[in-house]
Amino acid sequence: MARPQITLKLATSLDGKIALSNGMSEWITGEKSRAAGRRLRARHDAIAVGANTAVIDNPQLTTRIDGEPDPIRIIFDTHLRLSPESELAKTAHKTPVWVFCKNDEGEKAQALKELSIRLFPVPYAGQLDIVAALDFMFRQGVSTLLVEGGGTLAASFVKARAIDRIDWFRAPLILGGDGRDCIGELGLKDLTQSRNFTRVNITELGDDLHEEYETIS
Repeated sequence: MARPQITLKLATSLDGKIALSNGMSEWITGEKSRAAGRRLRARHDAIAVGANTAVIDNPQLTTRIDGEPDPIRIIFDTHLRLSPESELAKTAHKTPVWVFCKNDEGEKAQALKELSIRLFPVPYAGQLDIVAALDFMFRQGVSTLLVEGGGTLAASFVKARAIDRIDWFRAPLILGGDGRDCIGELGLKDLTQSRNFTRVNITELGDDLHEEYETIS
């Protein structure tokens, strides 16, 4: 199956955490990193987040840069947790929102459709079929995809061997073992099963570091 070129964007503490155990994450990285992240959004056809990010953070997922296009907002939301009152739903008539889900029937589904949100059921076997969703995106004209959060979705893309590049914004603070990981469990039994990347650039952004990686296997 064909798929878009995929960039994983991470914004973490030094120890790879995206939030405290209570979910607080605003703000781990500084303003220069956040501005760079918005520019990164503008360079991609679409941006993807998981249901937890969409529900807990209630993001807009736009560039907020004058003259720059907003990407298609894509949510991997198995059980349609996205609220019709969310920022994504309220702005779907202006900037497209696609939801990959297990089922597109029922009252909640209808309410989201009435707000111009497009729902796409994909095969489900314990989790949504990432590969099938990516093939669909590519056939719909999405050639570049930015995966922005959270840890469970990032792990799904890593497991599918569907990450071509990583843009990692790392802040100089430590959140500890009870913080939320930027990448969820992968179930590796041997180091030879891991994905390998090579760092191609590193830039200081205020107190933060922006590290850029490309896949090598």
